[in-house]
Amino acid sequence: MKNELNIVLICLLIFMVSCKDKKNEYHNIIDKIEDLSKDYKPVSLSSETYIETLNKVEVIENWQRFYIPERKSQIKSFECNECHSKPLSELQNEESIKKSHWDISLKHANLETMNCVTCHSENNMDKLHSITNKPIDFNLSHKLCSQCHQKQYKDWAGGAHSKQIGGWAPPRVSQTCVGCHDPHKPHFDKRWPARYNTQMVDERN
Repeated sequence: MKNELNIVLICLLIFMVSCKDKKNEYHNIIDKIEDLSKDYKPVSLSSETYIETLNKVEVIENWQRFYIPERKSQIKSFECNECHSKPLSELQNEESIKKSHWDISLKHANLETMNCVTCHSENNMDKLHSITNKPIDFNLSHKLCSQCHQKQYKDWAGGAHSKQIGGWAPPRVSQTCVGCHDPHKPHFDKRWPARYNTQMVDERN
């Protein structure tokens, strides 16, 4: 009986010592978090001030709601039908018409796979079109790219494959495919580093 009483007293003593009796001493990590956060006032982070002057379009892609830059106002010769009033074959033979972008060479895929009318509609040059011939607005050109580039599209919709405009705080504004890639030549050329590493050159010689 005496031994049992001693065990109870020892347990009681351990319990009392383990209780918070001094500042910054806690039973467990949950008690510590709750105590230290009771006076916490969260800081509201937002990119609104950085993007308020940006022309943007709200999109919902893969259940993600975010913004993208509005594109049509950035295209110098939009609307296209201001010049494309006749079939292209006729326009190309007229000497008086300014040849604004007929020198574009398509380096996106080989000519057996795609040409200009794969993406641009001959019937309505103010729209792009899908592989099923559905019109796609120039502001939503990512819908065109996503038909072939599904992996990159899913990463982009999730916020991984794109430049964020204004910062990482919400609301999110993501650069679109054509904001970084030339749609006619999307592959990036190899480039030398901005700073030439002379030490590495010396080590190679």
